[in-house]
Amino acid sequence: EEQVAESGGGLVQAGGSLRLSCAASGFTFDDYAIGWFRQAPGKEREGVSCISKSDGNTFYLDSVKGRFTVSVDDATNTVHLQMNNLKPEDAGVYHCGAYKRPGCLIAYFWGQGTQVTVSS
Repeated sequence: EEQVAESGGGLVQAGGSLRLSCAASGFTFDDYAIGWFRQAPGKEREGVSCISKSDGNTFYLDSVKGRFTVSVDDATNTVHLQMNNLKPEDAGVYHCGAYKRPGCLIAYFWGQGTQVTVSS
C-alpha cells in the first residue's frame, strides 16, 4: 500500500526551527512529486513546498522562501522540510502528499498531518 506519514511538528518560539519529515512507503520518489501543504483554522489551505526528484525542481510559497528548505533522503525514503526563522503565521497542520509529476497540482494521497505551533 502506498502511503505517507508526517512527523516532526511541535511547539516552537518565533524565530525557532523545526524539521518535518514525510516517510514514504510502498513507492519511491521517482514515482511522484512530494508536496507539503498547511491548514490553519480560519485560513485556506496553502501549498508550502514541492519537490520533484525526477527533474530536480522545487517550489516554495513566497512567504517561506529563504526560510524553508525541502530535500529528499533516498536512504530512508523520506522527504524533509527544514523550517527556520518560524513565524506565528507559519502555524498550522502540515501535511505531505504524493502528487502527479511534474509539480504538485494533482494529489493522489496524503498523510494525517503534523501540528506546528509558533508562539510569539
